[in-house]
Amino acid sequence: MDQMPPADRAGRNDIKIGEMWDEVWAYWDLHIGKRVHDFSMLEDQRYILDQMIKIFEEQKVDGVLIAGDVYDKTVPSAEAVQLFDEFITGLAKAEIPVYMISGNHDSAERLSFGAKLFENSDIYISQVYDGDMKRIVLKDQYGPISVYLLLLKPAAVRHALQRDDINTYEEGVMAALQECEIDTTQRNVLVAHQFVTGADRSDSEETWVGGLDNVSAEVFKNFDYVALGHIHRPQKMGRETLRYSGTPLKYSFRKQIIKSVTIVELLEKGNVRVSTVPLIPRRDMRKLRGTYMDVTAKDHYTAENKMDYLQITLTDEEDVPGALQKLRTVYPNLMRLEYDNKRTRENREVQAVEAQEQKSELELFEEFYELLNNEPMKEEQTEFVEKLIQNLKEVRV
Repeated sequence: MDQMPPADRAGRNDIKIGEMWDEVWAYWDLHIGKRVHDFSMLEDQRYILDQMIKIFEEQKVDGVLIAGDVYDKTVPSAEAVQLFDEFITGLAKAEIPVYMISGNHDSAERLSFGAKLFENSDIYISQVYDGDMKRIVLKDQYGPISVYLLLLKPAAVRHALQRDDINTYEEGVMAALQECEIDTTQRNVLVAHQFVTGADRSDSEETWVGGLDNVSAEVFKNFDYVALGHIHRPQKMGRETLRYSGTPLKYSFRKQIIKSVTIVELLEKGNVRVSTVPLIPRRDMRKLRGTYMDVTAKDHYTAENKMDYLQITLTDEEDVPGALQKLRTVYPNLMRLEYDNKRTRENREVQAVEAQEQKSELELFEEFYELLNNEPMKEEQTEFVEKLIQNLKEVRV
């Protein structure tokens, strides 16, 4: 292995290795253990994780970035922990290094248990911020590459750096990055779990993901590539090298998005190539609409797609007795059944009060937003509110 020259400022979290590093497959926001409409997604997650490992091996990748939300809950189930263990073990057996942080859904303390031991298998996990951000220094034919793992909250930075002027996420991130004294003449990669604002708008997507923990894209200007977690829809944030890779599976019926892994090739300083490889899920998540006779007609489904996760909207003017149970004999993974007809539209206002009691906090907020703005919430806004609600619930607990 090549020996790295001494860094100008070697912190206690600096790790120097001579790994050859040309490409990084970035994937994050795994949300292992997630349930959608009370359906466990574990088997689908196992299927997609196995698919990802096969892709990594076929492409001979040099590393995997995981930017938070490994688990869907702070205290994951035993099955979720076992699945992630299988995934990490598979990467270790394939000799594929992993650079990982936790997110707002999982626990930094739990995820980083055994972190020092894992480093022997080239699995690097960021721990709770203590004043020194974790950095792994790699080397290839173009020179050194510093991979920074950023996991922090303003309170942690304020305590670690003994600074009372840090109150927002942006102030915390800026202070932590200033402490690193990043060498901008060399290549630098950052793995972070943040909401990012200030990006340019593209034709195909909105880049506003506002909220209390916003960080401007400008904060990350010194990095050649920034692997972001927190938002489930893959998107670039102003530049090709500041990106959310998204989740590996669909967890919502809202929009039909092709899920993928993001491959990043770092060449000489200033030369970064980004591409994506689509993932094929075990089951798709999609909507069906029509009368009961329409959606149960044999020519309406095939053996390949009737196992998909579905939301079905029936347009029959009369309710179909036992429709949910009957439809599940054709579509076993029917997650949600709705009616849309003259009666439901006329009775919507009358039923609204009763329905309010059964709706989740997120659904209530979505209705309130649409009432005020005369348009539905965008996906990024919905994801932010959902995460905020969960954080508030965890604080109350």
